[in-house]
Amino acid sequence: MQIYYSSKFGREYKKLPKTIKALAEEKEKIFRHNPFDKKLDTHKLHGYLKEYWAFSIDKKYRIIFEFAGKDTVWFHSVGDHSVYQ
Repeated sequence: MQIYYSSKFGREYKKLPKTIKALAEEKEKIFRHNPFDKKLDTHKLHGYLKEYWAFSIDKKYRIIFEFAGKDTVWFHSVGDHSVYQ
């Protein structure tokens, strides 16, 4: 699976605590193998973000992404629930 990272994602990722960055990297490995692994709690978003999906890093932090093809994904945003706004 090919994952692309938006510039917004990059800026937000840099601001994350080190422990969350490490956990996000572990979750990304799981995501690459199976985006719908139950450890990720992958879910479709609603409202103005209805074209996007999200998965959990932990109980607080999420990654918002979109499927851009069969084996292509864009990571758009990362952070706590404020990323939904």
